[in-house]
Amino acid sequence: MVKVVCDSTADVPEDIIKKYDISIVPLNVIFGTETYRDIVDITPDQFYKRLVESKVHPTTSAPSPGYFSELFEKLAKVTDEILVITLGSKLSATYESAIQAKALVGDICKIEVIDSMQTIGGLGLLAIKAAEAAHSGAKLAQIVDMLNGMLLRAHAYMVFDTLEYLRKGGRIGRAQALLGGLLKITPVLTLRDGVVTPVQRTRSKVQAIDTLVNLVKSAKNIEALIIQHATTPDDLEILAGRLAEIYPKEKTYRHTVSPAIGVHVGPHVLAVCFIEGE
Repeated sequence: MVKVVCDSTADVPEDIIKKYDISIVPLNVIFGTETYRDIVDITPDQFYKRLVESKVHPTTSAPSPGYFSELFEKLAKVTDEILVITLGSKLSATYESAIQAKALVGDICKIEVIDSMQTIGGLGLLAIKAAEAAHSGAKLAQIVDMLNGMLLRAHAYMVFDTLEYLRKGGRIGRAQALLGGLLKITPVLTLRDGVVTPVQRTRSKVQAIDTLVNLVKSAKNIEALIIQHATTPDDLEILAGRLAEIYPKEKTYRHTVSPAIGVHVGPHVLAVCFIEGE
């Protein structure tokens, strides 16, 4: 059976990781001289508390090719086909690390590495779809074809109370145009072609949630959906209640935004991610 690998920014729910035996490769979260493996060494609660209280702004780094290659060698003992799907290559060197690792291990088994052009739940839902297909008996080539046809139908929309974290982390992309004069503005951003891109300027969190709901309403035949927050569970509940009228609540995944992404989006991010039907 094909083994699916993704990185920790995918925010795949723990029960799904266990159900489909998905391998998670952690990015690194760095506070000064201290380095933590995302999710492994630092939990979201620990991270966001420190993010708010620390005078040191954290940074992130990609997992090393060596980390990936060790995982590939381990998985090759139980499978002859591995699928790796990473966060967007314009956001991180994680994709390149996986490519280098593939070259390092040679032909121990078939390995395909896909640049999702996404992160958080946009990436996570793609990984879940791949794992479901693998468990249904699909071969590597079939799953790669499926994902390639799905990449442009995966969407992640995020609400921010500040763009400072994106600016400091160098991931602000096309949202650079929103900097300056943004007092009392709550921007809604997305990833387009793997680059952070503005969707709408709103005047409040209430209006921003309205925008997220309308984006989901306008989507076609949603196949999977996840909602996420960092430190605002009440906002998540409001969003969940609104979306329940559009997409079954019992099928909606929930997750906290990982520390490695929290470095760049801050503690008050709220997100909805989904895959549209064809």
